[in-house]
Amino acid sequence: MRNDFGGPRLAHGGKAVYGARLGILMLEARFPRIPGDMGHAGTWPFPVLYKVVKGASPQRVVAEQATGLLPSFIAAAKELVALGADGITTNCGFLSLYQKELAAAVTVPVATSSLMQVPMIESTLPAGKRVGVITVSAANLTRDHLLAIGLDPALPVVGTDAGREFTRVLIGNEETLDVAAAEQDILEAGDALLGKDDRVGAVVLECTNMAPYARALRDRLGLPVYDIYSFMLWFHAGLAPRDFGHPGSAARPWRE
Repeated sequence: MRNDFGGPRLAHGGKAVYGARLGILMLEARFPRIPGDMGHAGTWPFPVLYKVVKGASPQRVVAEQATGLLPSFIAAAKELVALGADGITTNCGFLSLYQKELAAAVTVPVATSSLMQVPMIESTLPAGKRVGVITVSAANLTRDHLLAIGLDPALPVVGTDAGREFTRVLIGNEETLDVAAAEQDILEAGDALLGKDDRVGAVVLECTNMAPYARALRDRLGLPVYDIYSFMLWFHAGLAPRDFGHPGSAARPWRE
C-alpha cells in the first residue's frame, strides 16, 4: 500500500481480531439483557469483544464478593487482549475489588466499574453537592469495594434490594424480567437516594444492567445520571480517537 505522498503505507498486525478495541468480561448469567444493557451487543455504537468468565455467577460475584475468581478473571482478560482488545472492562461494578490486580495483569487499560467515574463527576458539581450511587445491592456493596478504587466509603448509596423485580431477577439469575417493574425499582431507589442525602447533585449507577433506565431516572430526579454506558463511551474515545481527516493522517502507519 502507498499513501498520497508516494511512500509506503504499512499495516501492522499482532492481533487475531481487528476493529473491536473494547473487551468486556461477562458474568456467567442467563437473565434477560435488553437494549442498553452492557451485555446486549446492540447497545454499543462500536464493535466490542465479549468473554464469559465461567463460574462467575451474579450470586457469587455480588453476594460472595467474587471470592476465588480472580485467576479466572485475569485469564479471561489476557485472552481478550490476545484476541485484540486495547482496553478491558467488566459487566459488574462489584468487580472494583479486582481493579488493581486486573490492571497489573494485562498490558492495556482496565476499567472494572462504573463507580470509577465518581471523583471526576464530583469535581464538576456545584459547591456542597456530591455524587450518590444506586446499586443492585446496597447490602453487599462494602467499604472494600469503594476503597479499592479510591472512593470515600461514606458515599451515599441506595440499592434496589427492597424492590420487587430488578435485584431479584439479576441476583437470582431468572430468565424473565418485567421491564416496567424493574424501572420502577430504580426510580424508587432514586427517590430514596435524594431522601437520604439532599446534597446529591448527580447519580452514578453501579450496576451495568441499569443503563436502560438512566434516561427515565434523569427525568424523574432532574439530575445528571451516569452509568457504564457513559463511562465506556469516554473510555473507548481514548482507545480510538476520532480521525478528523487532516492531510498528515495519510502519512502515518495504519494501526488498528
